[in-house]
Amino acid sequence: MKPTGTLHLIPVSLGESAPANWLPQAAHELASQLSVYIAENAKTARAFLKTIGTSRPLQEITIHTINDKVDAQQIKTWLKPLLEGGDIGLVSEAGCPAVADPGAKVVAQAHLMGLRVIPWVGPSSILLSLMASGLDGQRFAFHGYAPVDATERAKQLKAWEAISQKQQQTQILIETPYRNSAMFDTLKQALKGNTRLCIASSLTAADEWIQTHAVSHWKTLPAPDLAKKPTIFLFLAGR
Repeated sequence: MKPTGTLHLIPVSLGESAPANWLPQAAHELASQLSVYIAENAKTARAFLKTIGTSRPLQEITIHTINDKVDAQQIKTWLKPLLEGGDIGLVSEAGCPAVADPGAKVVAQAHLMGLRVIPWVGPSSILLSLMASGLDGQRFAFHGYAPVDATERAKQLKAWEAISQKQQQTQILIETPYRNSAMFDTLKQALKGNTRLCIASSLTAADEWIQTHAVSHWKTLPAPDLAKKPTIFLFLAGR
């Protein structure tokens, strides 16, 4: 019986930085050889491939794009070449694929088909920010996005803060870069003064910026420049 191929989960950079800073050599070499990819965004996938360099012209590399309209049958069709021994790469727009990312559906289908799945080491903004925050790294929850409406956003943050205080659990969330400043303002207004808040911006990039302070102290500092910068927000309530 011919051995099946492998779905390779390949992390993508979080910002402008040399591949050697965020992708191990073995993963780099593997990624540069693949001829088929599944990606959240074809444009960013091509930018990733240009950054790492490829063994064949970009126009000869197939990139399937996964979105909300792609169903399990379509994903199964994309993965069928693996049953014949081929390899396929899965990438996100940034960071680790299948973590807060639609690529999870591809991984789930691969397991249903009995295919081998290999996660490669690389940057995860969630884990990097947690590592650098000084907050509780044993109990934490990632929530994705908070509500867009300011009132609902404040209400949700307070609810997460109550959970954080009860369970001593670090709360982690992200925001669309152009709304970072609004999120920061709401965090300062909604959270208690003794709650510790970490802002982790532009991780792994040249302008990386990470600071953790009590909310009461954040209110005394100049607001950080978070405009259009990928940012993670983390907080841990005081007892």
